Amino acid sequence: MNWYLKVLKNYTNFSGRARRKEYWMFTLFNVIFAVAAMLLDNLLGIAIEGIGYGPIYGLYVLATIVPGIAVSVRRLHDVDKSGWMLLIGLIPLIGAIWLLVLFVTEGTPGDNQYGPNPKGLPA
Repeated sequence: MNWYLKVLKNYTNFSGRARRKEYWMFTLFNVIFAVAAMLLDNLLGIAIEGIGYGPIYGLYVLATIVPGIAVSVRRLHDVDKSGWMLLIGLIPLIGAIWLLVLFVTEGTPGDNQYGPNPKGLPA
């Protein structure tokens, strides 16, 4: 949970590097909270018919889209790629697979052009 809160507090920072653990813990809690928001929409009866979610889920997504992009850019920086590589996800199927590979790849050991190693370990 601390990783999730760290990303939310650091939502305007698109520079630097993010460890795999930071990215994946944020992603895990993001999915959990998104599902909870969808369930809450349905339990309260405010979900849009045929879609399955409603305003609570919509507000949650709007609140977390910028922090999600920021942590994704920092994760790409950790593997020594530009944040603009995030746009490769727009390529159907292959783009998503390539991003997944980059997100699970271990970061560059030591410092790189985007900053010091977030693990704090020397090269």
